[in-house]
Amino acid sequence: MRRRDFLQSSLTVGTAALSWTLLPPMSARAADSDLVEVTLEARPYRYPSVTGANFTGLAYNGRVPGPLLRVRYGQNFRARFINHTGGPSTIHWHGMILPNAMDGVPYVTQPPVPEGGEFIYTYKPDPPGFRWYPSHVGDQDALGLFGAFLVEDPREPRADVEVVLVLHDVPDMHSLWAAVAGKSKAPMDVPPGLSMSGMDAESAMGRMGGMGGMSAMGGKGGMGGMARPIKPMFMGDEVRYLSHCVSGAAYPHARPLIVRVGQTVRLRILNASPTLTHYVRLAGHRLRVTHSDGNLLPRAVTVDALRIGIAERYDAWFEVTRPGAWLLESLMGDAGDHRQSVLIRTAGAANRPPQVPPPSLAGAERFTYQLAGAGVPLAPGAHHPFGPAEVRTTLRLGGAKPGDPHWTIDGQIWPHTPKIDVRSGDVVQIHFTNPTDMDHPMHLHGHVFELVEVSGRRLRDPLPKDTTLVPAGSTATWRFRADSPPGRWALHCHNFVHMMDGMMTELDYVRAT
Repeated sequence: MRRRDFLQSSLTVGTAALSWTLLPPMSARAADSDLVEVTLEARPYRYPSVTGANFTGLAYNGRVPGPLLRVRYGQNFRARFINHTGGPSTIHWHGMILPNAMDGVPYVTQPPVPEGGEFIYTYKPDPPGFRWYPSHVGDQDALGLFGAFLVEDPREPRADVEVVLVLHDVPDMHSLWAAVAGKSKAPMDVPPGLSMSGMDAESAMGRMGGMGGMSAMGGKGGMGGMARPIKPMFMGDEVRYLSHCVSGAAYPHARPLIVRVGQTVRLRILNASPTLTHYVRLAGHRLRVTHSDGNLLPRAVTVDALRIGIAERYDAWFEVTRPGAWLLESLMGDAGDHRQSVLIRTAGAANRPPQVPPPSLAGAERFTYQLAGAGVPLAPGAHHPFGPAEVRTTLRLGGAKPGDPHWTIDGQIWPHTPKIDVRSGDVVQIHFTNPTDMDHPMHLHGHVFELVEVSGRRLRDPLPKDTTLVPAGSTATWRFRADSPPGRWALHCHNFVHMMDGMMTELDYVRAT
Protein backbone atom coordinates (compact mmCIF):
# COMPACT_ATOMS: atom_id res chain seq x y z
CA MET A 1 0.00 0.00 0.00
CA ARG A 2 1.27 3.45 -0.86
CA ARG A 3 2.07 5.65 2.14
CA ARG A 4 -0.56 8.25 1.23
CA ASP A 5 -3.28 5.61 0.84
CA PHE A 6 -2.29 4.05 4.15
CA LEU A 7 -2.48 7.37 5.97
CA GLN A 8 -6.01 7.94 4.71
CA SER A 9 -7.29 4.41 5.35
CA SER A 10 -6.15 3.92 8.97
CA LEU A 11 -6.50 7.37 10.43
CA THR A 12 -6.74 8.30 14.09
CA VAL A 13 -8.50 11.66 14.38
CA GLY A 14 -7.21 13.92 17.15
CA THR A 15 -10.06 14.92 19.43
CA ALA A 16 -8.23 16.82 22.16
CA ALA A 17 -4.92 18.52 22.72
CA LEU A 18 -3.19 19.97 25.73
CA SER A 19 -0.93 22.96 25.43
CA TRP A 20 1.23 21.81 28.31
CA THR A 21 1.80 18.94 30.70
CA LEU A 22 1.71 19.70 34.41
CA LEU A 23 4.00 17.57 36.55
CA PRO A 24 2.41 16.45 39.80
CA PRO A 25 4.62 14.64 42.31
CA MET A 26 5.31 11.04 41.31
CA SER A 27 3.12 8.59 43.17
CA ALA A 28 4.80 6.47 45.82
CA ARG A 29 3.95 3.38 43.79
CA ALA A 30 5.57 4.72 40.63
CA ALA A 31 8.59 6.04 42.49
CA ASP A 32 9.21 2.78 44.38
CA SER A 33 8.95 0.47 41.37
CA ASP A 34 12.19 -0.82 39.85
CA LEU A 35 10.71 -0.89 36.36
CA VAL A 36 8.62 1.57 34.35
CA GLU A 37 6.85 -0.06 31.39
CA VAL A 38 5.10 1.77 28.55
CA THR A 39 3.58 0.91 25.19
CA LEU A 40 4.04 3.36 22.32
CA GLU A 41 1.96 2.72 19.22
CA ALA A 42 2.67 4.82 16.13
CA ARG A 43 -0.11 5.24 13.59
CA PRO A 44 -1.64 7.85 11.25
CA TYR A 45 -3.29 10.84 12.89
CA ARG A 46 -5.29 13.86 11.77
CA TYR A 47 -4.35 17.01 13.63
CA PRO A 48 -7.31 18.52 15.55
CA SER A 49 -8.69 21.96 14.79
CA VAL A 50 -6.99 23.47 17.86
CA THR A 51 -3.69 23.26 15.98
CA GLY A 52 -4.97 25.54 13.25
CA ALA A 53 -3.78 23.05 10.62
CA ASN A 54 -5.57 20.78 8.17
CA PHE A 55 -2.91 18.11 8.33
CA THR A 56 -2.61 14.34 8.31
CA GLY A 57 0.47 13.06 10.07
CA LEU A 58 1.57 10.43 12.58
CA ALA A 59 1.27 10.16 16.35
CA TYR A 60 2.31 8.05 19.31
CA ASN A 61 -0.73 6.78 21.22
CA GLY A 62 -3.10 9.08 19.37
CA ARG A 63 -1.66 12.45 20.33
CA VAL A 64 0.98 14.97 19.24
CA PRO A 65 3.28 15.30 21.05
CA GLY A 66 3.30 11.71 22.27
CA PRO A 67 2.71 10.97 25.96
CA LEU A 68 5.11 12.48 28.47
CA LEU A 69 7.37 9.67 29.67
CA ARG A 70 8.54 10.09 33.23
CA VAL A 71 10.84 7.95 35.37
CA ARG A 72 12.82 8.45 38.53
CA TYR A 73 16.60 8.37 38.01
CA GLY A 74 17.77 4.82 38.79
CA GLN A 75 14.63 3.08 37.56
CA ASN A 76 14.72 0.69 34.62
CA PHE A 77 12.65 1.46 31.55
CA ARG A 78 10.94 -0.83 29.06
CA ALA A 79 9.09 0.47 26.00
CA ARG A 80 7.08 -1.80 23.71
CA PHE A 81 7.02 -0.07 20.35
CA ILE A 82 4.25 -1.07 17.92
CA ASN A 83 4.61 0.26 14.38
CA HIS A 84 1.53 1.01 12.30
CA THR A 85 2.93 3.95 10.35
CA GLY A 86 2.63 2.24 6.97
CA GLY A 87 6.40 1.87 6.65
CA PRO A 88 9.54 1.16 8.69
CA SER A 89 10.12 3.09 11.91
CA THR A 90 12.30 3.36 15.03
CA ILE A 91 12.44 5.46 18.20
CA HIS A 92 15.56 7.41 19.12
CA TRP A 93 16.00 8.26 22.82
CA HIS A 94 17.59 11.69 22.43
CA GLY A 95 20.04 12.71 25.16
CA MET A 96 20.25 9.26 26.77
CA ILE A 97 23.45 7.35 27.48
CA LEU A 98 22.26 3.82 26.82
CA PRO A 99 23.28 0.55 25.12
CA ASN A 100 24.07 1.25 21.49
CA ALA A 101 21.52 -1.31 20.29
CA MET A 102 18.76 0.74 21.99
CA ASP A 103 19.63 4.06 20.32
CA GLY A 104 17.12 3.67 17.48
CA VAL A 105 19.08 4.70 14.39
CA PRO A 106 17.98 2.56 11.44
CA TYR A 107 20.72 0.54 9.73
CA VAL A 108 23.27 1.88 12.23
CA THR A 109 22.16 0.55 15.63
CA GLN A 110 19.16 -1.60 14.62
CA PRO A 111 17.16 -2.78 11.63
CA PRO A 112 14.08 -0.58 11.27
CA VAL A 113 10.87 -2.01 12.69
CA PRO A 114 8.62 -3.01 9.75
CA GLU A 115 4.98 -2.03 9.38
CA GLY A 116 2.97 -4.17 11.79
CA GLY A 117 6.10 -5.12 13.72
CA GLU A 118 7.17 -4.59 17.31
CA PHE A 119 10.41 -3.87 19.13
CA ILE A 120 11.27 -3.76 22.82
CA TYR A 121 13.54 -0.93 23.98
CA THR A 122 14.93 -1.59 27.44
CA TYR A 123 17.57 0.34 29.39
CA LYS A 124 18.18 2.37 32.53
CA PRO A 125 17.61 6.05 31.61
CA ASP A 126 20.74 8.12 32.20
CA PRO A 127 21.64 10.89 32.88
CA PRO A 128 18.84 12.56 34.83
CA GLY A 129 17.13 15.53 33.25
CA PHE A 130 14.91 16.55 30.35
CA ARG A 131 15.22 14.22 27.31
CA TRP A 132 12.92 13.41 24.40
CA TYR A 133 12.06 10.68 21.90
CA PRO A 134 11.67 11.38 18.16
CA SER A 135 11.44 8.88 15.34
CA HIS A 136 14.70 8.57 13.42
CA VAL A 137 13.22 7.38 10.12
CA GLY A 138 12.62 9.73 7.21
CA ASP A 139 10.08 12.48 7.84
CA GLN A 140 8.26 10.77 10.70
CA ASP A 141 9.30 13.21 13.40
CA ALA A 142 8.20 16.12 11.17
CA LEU A 143 4.85 14.35 10.79
CA GLY A 144 4.38 14.16 14.58
CA LEU A 145 6.33 11.22 16.02
CA PHE A 146 8.01 12.85 19.00
CA GLY A 147 7.46 13.30 22.72
CA ALA A 148 9.10 14.51 25.92
CA PHE A 149 10.90 12.25 28.40
CA LEU A 150 11.72 13.39 31.92
CA VAL A 151 14.26 11.51 34.07
CA GLU A 152 13.66 13.01 37.50
CA ASP A 153 16.49 13.46 39.97
CA PRO A 154 15.02 13.22 43.49
CA ARG A 155 17.93 15.27 44.82
CA GLU A 156 16.86 18.35 42.88
CA PRO A 157 14.70 21.03 44.50
CA ARG A 158 11.12 21.12 43.25
CA ALA A 159 9.22 24.15 42.08
CA ASP A 160 5.66 24.84 43.18
CA VAL A 161 4.55 24.33 39.57
CA GLU A 162 6.44 22.33 36.93
CA VAL A 163 5.34 22.35 33.30
CA VAL A 164 6.59 20.63 30.14
CA LEU A 165 6.17 22.71 26.96
CA VAL A 166 6.91 21.30 23.51
CA LEU A 167 7.34 23.85 20.72
CA HIS A 168 6.54 22.30 17.37
CA ASP A 169 5.75 23.56 13.90
CA VAL A 170 3.38 21.80 11.50
CA PRO A 171 5.10 21.81 8.09
CA ASP A 172 3.71 21.79 4.60
CA MET A 173 5.32 18.49 3.64
CA HIS A 174 5.50 19.30 -0.06
CA SER A 175 7.67 22.33 0.62
CA LEU A 176 9.73 20.41 3.18
CA TRP A 177 10.57 17.67 0.73
CA ALA A 178 11.09 20.20 -2.06
CA ALA A 179 13.82 21.72 0.08
CA VAL A 180 15.38 18.26 0.50
CA ALA A 181 14.98 17.19 -3.09
CA GLY A 182 17.22 19.69 -4.78
CA LYS A 183 16.43 23.25 -3.84
CA SER A 184 19.37 25.29 -2.69
CA LYS A 185 18.19 27.35 0.28
CA ALA A 186 15.19 28.63 2.17
CA PRO A 187 14.60 32.09 3.58
CA MET A 188 15.25 32.70 7.25
CA ASP A 189 12.34 33.49 9.54
CA VAL A 190 13.62 36.54 11.39
CA PRO A 191 12.18 37.81 14.68
CA PRO A 192 11.17 41.43 14.21
CA GLY A 193 13.40 44.29 15.19
CA LEU A 194 16.68 42.50 14.53
CA SER A 195 19.42 43.52 12.17
CA MET A 196 22.03 41.25 10.65
CA SER A 197 24.59 44.03 10.55
CA GLY A 198 27.05 44.74 13.31
CA MET A 199 26.39 41.47 15.18
CA ASP A 200 28.73 38.64 15.99
CA ALA A 201 27.95 35.23 14.51
CA GLU A 202 26.31 33.75 17.59
CA SER A 203 24.21 36.82 18.30
CA ALA A 204 23.00 37.20 14.71
CA MET A 205 19.51 36.20 15.71
CA GLY A 206 18.22 36.15 12.18
CA ARG A 207 20.23 33.03 11.53
CA MET A 208 17.48 30.72 12.59
CA GLY A 209 19.38 27.45 12.57
CA GLY A 210 17.18 26.15 9.82
CA MET A 211 14.59 26.81 7.24
CA GLY A 212 12.22 29.57 8.05
CA GLY A 213 9.71 30.66 5.73
CA MET A 214 6.04 31.19 5.86
CA SER A 215 3.88 32.28 8.75
CA ALA A 216 0.65 30.70 7.66
CA MET A 217 -2.80 31.87 8.98
CA GLY A 218 -1.89 35.11 10.56
CA GLY A 219 -3.38 37.71 12.79
CA LYS A 220 -3.46 37.71 16.54
CA GLY A 221 -5.13 34.48 17.56
CA GLY A 222 -6.26 33.98 13.96
CA MET A 223 -6.83 30.46 12.72
CA GLY A 224 -7.95 31.29 9.23
CA GLY A 225 -6.88 33.42 6.32
CA MET A 226 -4.31 33.13 3.61
CA ALA A 227 -0.67 32.29 4.16
CA ARG A 228 1.55 35.35 4.31
CA PRO A 229 5.13 34.83 3.22
CA ILE A 230 7.77 36.49 5.36
CA LYS A 231 10.27 38.46 3.35
CA PRO A 232 13.34 36.24 2.95
CA MET A 233 16.80 37.34 4.03
CA PHE A 234 18.14 35.80 0.82
CA MET A 235 16.53 34.34 -2.25
CA GLY A 236 15.68 30.67 -2.43
CA ASP A 237 12.89 28.19 -1.92
CA GLU A 238 10.69 28.18 1.15
CA VAL A 239 9.73 25.64 3.74
CA ARG A 240 6.17 26.64 4.58
CA TYR A 241 4.43 25.98 7.89
CA LEU A 242 0.72 25.39 8.35
CA SER A 243 0.77 26.23 12.04
CA HIS A 244 3.04 26.83 15.03
CA CYS A 245 1.98 25.00 18.19
CA VAL A 246 2.79 24.47 21.83
CA SER A 247 2.18 20.82 22.80
CA GLY A 248 -0.59 20.23 20.34
CA ALA A 249 -2.46 23.53 20.29
CA ALA A 250 -2.17 27.01 18.83
CA TYR A 251 -3.18 30.11 20.77
CA PRO A 252 -5.90 30.98 21.73
CA HIS A 253 -6.89 27.30 21.90
CA ALA A 254 -3.94 26.41 24.13
CA ARG A 255 -5.08 25.68 27.68
CA PRO A 256 -4.05 28.45 30.11
CA LEU A 257 -1.73 27.74 33.01
CA ILE A 258 -3.29 28.97 36.27
CA VAL A 259 -0.81 30.04 38.96
CA ARG A 260 -0.92 31.79 42.33
CA VAL A 261 0.99 34.78 43.63
CA GLY A 262 4.05 33.58 45.53
CA GLN A 263 4.56 30.41 43.51
CA THR A 264 7.79 29.41 41.76
CA VAL A 265 7.24 27.99 38.27
CA ARG A 266 9.67 25.72 36.40
CA LEU A 267 9.23 25.55 32.63
CA ARG A 268 10.85 22.65 30.78
CA ILE A 269 10.87 23.71 27.13
CA LEU A 270 11.69 21.51 24.11
CA ASN A 271 12.11 22.70 20.53
CA ALA A 272 10.83 19.83 18.37
CA SER A 273 10.63 21.88 15.15
CA PRO A 274 11.91 20.32 11.91
CA THR A 275 13.84 23.44 10.88
CA LEU A 276 13.29 26.47 13.13
CA THR A 277 15.19 27.95 16.04
CA HIS A 278 12.79 29.53 18.54
CA TYR A 279 13.11 32.66 20.66
CA VAL A 280 10.90 32.59 23.75
CA ARG A 281 9.82 35.46 26.01
CA LEU A 282 7.43 35.67 28.93
CA ALA A 283 5.70 39.04 29.16
CA GLY A 284 6.46 40.93 32.35
CA HIS A 285 9.05 38.45 33.61
CA ARG A 286 12.67 37.43 33.29
CA LEU A 287 13.61 33.77 33.10
CA ARG A 288 16.26 32.09 35.25
CA VAL A 289 17.84 29.35 33.14
CA THR A 290 19.31 26.45 35.13
CA HIS A 291 19.60 23.48 32.74
CA SER A 292 20.54 22.99 29.10
CA ASP A 293 19.54 19.76 27.33
CA GLY A 294 18.55 18.48 30.76
CA ASN A 295 22.03 19.06 32.20
CA LEU A 296 22.72 21.43 35.10
CA LEU A 297 24.49 24.57 33.93
CA PRO A 298 27.67 25.60 35.77
CA ARG A 299 25.76 28.67 36.92
CA ALA A 300 22.22 29.88 36.40
CA VAL A 301 21.71 32.92 34.17
CA THR A 302 18.74 35.28 34.10
CA VAL A 303 17.60 36.61 30.72
CA ASP A 304 14.74 38.36 28.95
CA ALA A 305 14.61 35.94 26.02
CA LEU A 306 15.60 32.32 25.56
CA ARG A 307 17.04 31.04 22.30
CA ILE A 308 16.29 27.33 21.72
CA GLY A 309 17.88 25.55 18.77
CA ILE A 310 16.28 22.55 17.12
CA ALA A 311 16.30 19.58 19.57
CA GLU A 312 17.60 21.70 22.46
CA ARG A 313 15.84 21.78 25.83
CA TYR A 314 16.02 24.37 28.57
CA ASP A 315 14.75 24.56 32.14
CA ALA A 316 13.66 28.13 32.94
CA TRP A 317 12.20 29.40 36.22
CA PHE A 318 10.23 32.48 37.25
CA GLU A 319 8.32 33.71 40.30
CA VAL A 320 4.73 34.90 40.33
CA THR A 321 5.03 38.18 42.22
CA ARG A 322 1.71 39.82 41.33
CA PRO A 323 -1.72 38.97 39.94
CA GLY A 324 -2.16 39.24 36.21
CA ALA A 325 -2.15 37.51 32.82
CA TRP A 326 0.88 37.10 30.55
CA LEU A 327 1.72 35.38 27.27
CA LEU A 328 4.70 33.05 27.08
CA GLU A 329 5.46 33.36 23.40
CA SER A 330 7.79 32.14 20.71
CA LEU A 331 8.42 35.23 18.61
CA MET A 332 7.72 34.76 14.93
CA GLY A 333 8.86 36.76 11.94
CA ASP A 334 5.40 38.32 11.86
CA ALA A 335 5.06 40.52 14.94
CA GLY A 336 1.26 40.12 14.86
CA ASP A 337 1.34 36.33 15.00
CA HIS A 338 0.90 35.15 18.60
CA ARG A 339 -0.27 31.60 17.90
CA GLN A 340 2.76 29.86 19.39
CA SER A 341 1.89 31.11 22.85
CA VAL A 342 0.62 29.92 26.21
CA LEU A 343 -1.44 32.11 28.52
CA ILE A 344 -0.19 32.14 32.11
CA ARG A 345 -2.48 33.88 34.58
CA THR A 346 -3.56 34.06 38.17
CA ALA A 347 -7.01 32.78 39.14
CA GLY A 348 -8.68 36.19 39.30
CA ALA A 349 -7.43 37.38 35.92
CA ALA A 350 -9.60 35.22 33.66
CA ASN A 351 -11.08 38.20 31.83
CA ARG A 352 -8.01 40.41 31.87
CA PRO A 353 -6.32 40.99 28.48
CA PRO A 354 -2.90 39.32 28.69
CA GLN A 355 0.28 41.31 28.66
CA VAL A 356 2.14 40.49 25.43
CA PRO A 357 5.95 40.39 25.13
CA PRO A 358 7.56 43.19 23.13
CA PRO A 359 7.33 42.44 19.39
CA SER A 360 11.09 42.83 19.02
CA LEU A 361 14.14 41.28 20.63
CA ALA A 362 16.04 44.52 20.17
CA GLY A 363 17.63 45.49 23.47
CA ALA A 364 16.60 42.26 25.19
CA GLU A 365 19.18 40.30 27.17
CA ARG A 366 19.24 36.98 25.32
CA PHE A 367 20.50 33.57 26.38
CA THR A 368 23.66 32.67 24.51
CA TYR A 369 26.30 30.04 25.10
CA GLN A 370 28.80 32.81 25.66
CA LEU A 371 26.70 34.38 28.38
CA ALA A 372 26.03 31.08 30.14
CA GLY A 373 29.65 29.93 29.86
CA ALA A 374 31.33 33.26 30.69
CA GLY A 375 33.02 33.34 27.32
CA VAL A 376 36.33 35.14 26.94
CA PRO A 377 38.21 35.87 23.71
CA LEU A 378 40.85 33.36 22.71
CA ALA A 379 44.41 34.61 22.62
CA PRO A 380 45.50 35.94 19.21
CA GLY A 381 46.18 33.02 16.89
CA ALA A 382 44.77 30.47 19.35
CA HIS A 383 41.97 28.24 18.19
CA HIS A 384 42.21 24.85 19.85
CA PRO A 385 43.21 22.44 21.47
CA PHE A 386 41.92 22.89 25.01
CA GLY A 387 44.21 20.49 26.83
CA PRO A 388 45.36 16.91 26.28
CA ALA A 389 43.17 14.72 24.08
CA GLU A 390 43.79 11.36 22.43
CA VAL A 391 41.47 12.18 19.51
CA ARG A 392 41.27 15.55 17.82
CA THR A 393 39.35 16.25 14.67
CA THR A 394 38.03 19.22 12.75
CA LEU A 395 34.76 18.91 10.84
CA ARG A 396 33.92 21.46 8.18
CA LEU A 397 30.19 22.00 7.68
CA GLY A 398 29.20 23.10 4.22
CA GLY A 399 26.90 22.79 1.27
CA ALA A 400 23.72 24.03 -0.41
CA LYS A 401 25.63 25.96 -3.01
CA PRO A 402 23.86 27.04 -6.19
CA GLY A 403 23.18 23.94 -8.23
CA ASP A 404 24.18 21.59 -5.39
CA PRO A 405 21.48 20.83 -2.81
CA HIS A 406 23.65 18.75 -0.49
CA TRP A 407 24.65 19.74 3.03
CA THR A 408 28.05 18.25 3.74
CA ILE A 409 30.72 17.40 6.30
CA ASP A 410 34.23 17.84 4.92
CA GLY A 411 32.71 18.05 1.45
CA GLN A 412 31.06 14.63 1.68
CA ILE A 413 27.51 13.43 2.30
CA TRP A 414 26.35 10.54 4.46
CA PRO A 415 27.33 7.69 4.38
CA HIS A 416 30.59 8.82 2.80
CA THR A 417 31.41 11.44 5.43
CA PRO A 418 34.62 10.89 7.47
CA LYS A 419 34.00 8.85 10.62
CA ILE A 420 35.58 9.56 14.01
CA ASP A 421 37.28 6.48 15.48
CA VAL A 422 37.77 6.37 19.25
CA ARG A 423 38.70 3.85 21.91
CA SER A 424 36.95 3.57 25.24
CA GLY A 425 38.41 6.09 27.65
CA ASP A 426 39.77 8.47 25.00
CA VAL A 427 39.40 12.19 25.56
CA VAL A 428 37.86 13.48 22.32
CA GLN A 429 37.85 17.00 20.93
CA ILE A 430 35.71 17.94 17.92
CA HIS A 431 36.19 21.36 16.38
CA PHE A 432 33.51 22.55 13.94
CA THR A 433 34.00 25.23 11.32
CA ASN A 434 30.89 26.56 9.64
CA PRO A 435 31.51 28.82 6.63
CA THR A 436 27.83 28.59 5.59
CA ASP A 437 25.31 31.33 6.25
CA MET A 438 23.09 29.16 8.45
CA ASP A 439 23.49 27.86 11.99
CA HIS A 440 23.67 24.08 12.30
CA PRO A 441 22.22 22.35 15.40
CA MET A 442 24.72 19.49 15.72
CA HIS A 443 23.71 16.51 17.89
CA LEU A 444 25.85 13.62 19.15
CA HIS A 445 24.00 10.46 20.13
CA GLY A 446 24.78 8.56 23.32
CA HIS A 447 27.02 11.17 24.96
CA VAL A 448 26.99 14.38 26.96
CA PHE A 449 29.82 16.63 25.79
CA GLU A 450 31.16 19.95 27.02
CA LEU A 451 30.91 22.97 24.77
CA VAL A 452 34.26 24.64 25.39
CA GLU A 453 34.46 27.25 22.62
CA VAL A 454 32.05 29.13 20.37
CA SER A 455 32.64 31.91 17.86
CA GLY A 456 36.27 32.31 18.90
CA ARG A 457 35.45 32.69 22.59
CA ARG A 458 36.61 30.13 25.09
CA LEU A 459 34.01 29.26 27.72
CA ARG A 460 35.50 29.54 31.19
CA ASP A 461 32.50 27.47 32.35
CA PRO A 462 32.04 24.71 29.73
CA LEU A 463 28.40 23.84 29.07
CA PRO A 464 27.21 20.20 29.29
CA LYS A 465 25.16 19.56 26.15
CA ASP A 466 24.05 16.95 23.62
CA THR A 467 23.07 19.47 20.91
CA THR A 468 24.56 22.87 20.05
CA LEU A 469 24.10 25.45 17.36
CA VAL A 470 27.33 25.88 15.42
CA PRO A 471 27.07 29.56 14.45
CA ALA A 472 26.93 30.63 10.83
CA GLY A 473 30.30 31.78 9.58
CA SER A 474 32.03 30.73 12.78
CA THR A 475 33.19 27.86 14.99
CA ALA A 476 32.37 25.67 17.98
CA THR A 477 34.39 23.07 19.89
CA TRP A 478 33.23 20.05 21.90
CA ARG A 479 35.21 18.03 24.42
CA PHE A 480 34.20 14.75 26.11
CA ARG A 481 35.45 11.39 27.28
CA ALA A 482 34.50 8.37 25.20
CA ASP A 483 33.06 6.39 28.09
CA SER A 484 29.64 5.47 26.66
CA PRO A 485 28.78 1.89 25.70
CA PRO A 486 30.79 0.92 22.59
CA GLY A 487 29.15 1.05 19.20
CA ARG A 488 28.39 3.36 16.30
CA TRP A 489 26.96 6.69 17.50
CA ALA A 490 25.40 9.09 15.00
CA LEU A 491 26.51 12.73 14.82
CA HIS A 492 24.35 14.95 12.64
CA CYS A 493 22.68 18.27 12.07
CA HIS A 494 19.19 18.22 13.61
CA ASN A 495 17.76 20.47 10.92
CA PHE A 496 15.63 17.95 9.02
CA VAL A 497 16.56 19.27 5.58
CA HIS A 498 20.27 19.38 6.34
CA MET A 499 20.36 15.87 7.80
CA MET A 500 18.35 14.38 4.94
CA ASP A 501 20.65 16.10 2.46
CA GLY A 502 23.74 14.46 3.96
CA MET A 503 25.04 16.38 7.02
CA MET A 504 25.65 13.33 9.19
CA THR A 505 28.56 11.19 10.30
CA GLU A 506 29.28 8.87 13.22
CA LEU A 507 31.54 8.32 16.20
CA ASP A 508 32.80 4.72 16.13
CA TYR A 509 34.28 2.84 19.06
CA VAL A 510 37.05 0.53 17.82
CA ARG A 511 38.70 -2.40 19.57
CA ALA A 512 42.07 -1.70 21.16
CA THR A 513 44.90 -3.66 19.49
